Amino acid sequence: EQEDSGLLLQPLLEGQNYGAAAADGTQCPSVSVSRNSPAKRDCLVVAVLCFGNLINFIDWFIVPGILLDIQKYFRLSDGKTGLLQTVFTLCYTLAAPIFGYLGDRYNRKIILGAGIFFCSAVTIGSSFITESHYRIFVLTRGLVGIGSASYSTIAPTIIADLFEEGKRTIVLSIFYIFIPVGSGCGYMLAAGMAKITGDWHWAFRVTPCMGGLALFLLMLLVPHSIQRKTAAHRALSISGMKWRADEKPDVHRTAKTTWCQDVGSLIKNCSFVCSSLGLTAMAFVTGALGMWMPLFLYRAQVVQGIVPPCLQELCSSSDSLIFGGITIGAGILGIIAGAEAARRLRKIINTADPLICATSMFISALCLYIAVMVAQTNILCTFIFIAFGELFLSVNWAIVTDILLCVVTPRQQATAIALQILLSHLLGDAGSPYFIGVVSNAIQAKNIPSLQWSFRSMQYSFVLCAFVGVFGGGFFLLTSFYIEEDRKEARG
Repeated sequence: EQEDSGLLLQPLLEGQNYGAAAADGTQCPSVSVSRNSPAKRDCLVVAVLCFGNLINFIDWFIVPGILLDIQKYFRLSDGKTGLLQTVFTLCYTLAAPIFGYLGDRYNRKIILGAGIFFCSAVTIGSSFITESHYRIFVLTRGLVGIGSASYSTIAPTIIADLFEEGKRTIVLSIFYIFIPVGSGCGYMLAAGMAKITGDWHWAFRVTPCMGGLALFLLMLLVPHSIQRKTAAHRALSISGMKWRADEKPDVHRTAKTTWCQDVGSLIKNCSFVCSSLGLTAMAFVTGALGMWMPLFLYRAQVVQGIVPPCLQELCSSSDSLIFGGITIGAGILGIIAGAEAARRLRKIINTADPLICATSMFISALCLYIAVMVAQTNILCTFIFIAFGELFLSVNWAIVTDILLCVVTPRQQATAIALQILLSHLLGDAGSPYFIGVVSNAIQAKNIPSLQWSFRSMQYSFVLCAFVGVFGGGFFLLTSFYIEEDRKEARG
């Protein structure tokens, strides 16, 4: 059955089956259609995927937005509080390779729909958990992480199928803008609902409604299968540069391979490995900041005497609202600036992508270090340098994915994204919230309990993030030494 995509359907080259686009490997007849129809369809598909990505990251950052309230409600230490986000990210991470395998071989629309439904159901269920069932609350966060993995792994591969040349970079940038937008909205939604209703549980009852709408739009507007643009798609690189005739892939490149063979091939891909390690450092820093920064800002203001200690049932949400706004603004500007810088610099230097990532990581690390060190004396400067730190971190989101799609063969892309998620989250933001919390607990344990040491313990813990950011910049520099060779290898 032909999909209602409006694309000019061509015979599938070498009987390729990508993401269950043609499960039986048969050829499809050519059909002439209007040129406007596929463009409109593709825009609608991207809009639905972006909306889903927004919900995905709102769910991710609801807990940090009301962290102080949750910490008081369940009576948690910093270490146990950080465990909430660690369990979420760890489950997300371990589920990603499974969804990558499924996405390369089965219908992606069905997998996405199932993931959205599962996330929505578990999220609304978690809003009814009482204070005596903390472990069940932790479990629900882990289950939401599993559902989120299906979306983050598969959605970018659908975009990769729909667009070619430089358009793919632009569309991926739009898609990844909803990482910081969703993250910021997560803080603001959580804090806003807690303030309006007087009960932080209501923060978990909004996104399930949005998830229901996303599921409806997915079923209505996204085709059951999406055919990869074949000859034209493979004749162009991610940066929009045409391949030479001798670089086009042959039939052996599109032959079916096992998952183990795909993984073995990816491990040998130096650009993929180094850029993934750079992304891991980004994830470590982002995870720690995302979980603990609103609480850190609150403690800094308590030490300065700007706000009183929270002794009431519902704590102030202003820091979450401000940090959420910073995350949205810096994220949008950073991703747009990164995409535009990459577009311009690719015309000058072939290794522009990893060099942009390396530079932005170094600058971000410096800004975050300054922000943390001046927090006790000047909260305004702290907010300013946090904004710049997040801005330069956000520069890399779309570019890192662009690097992956550039150096990995099409049939391995969903698996590569899944492995990159596994590595970056397992060694990055899966552990960083818990790690920062444990370090903070250890510092507090060695000193007299006080508001001053409650702040300083978190301050000293955050310094580690700056050093991790420097290591991330180094891995992106290493990527620049291998990317040209790996790009040619991916082209065949």
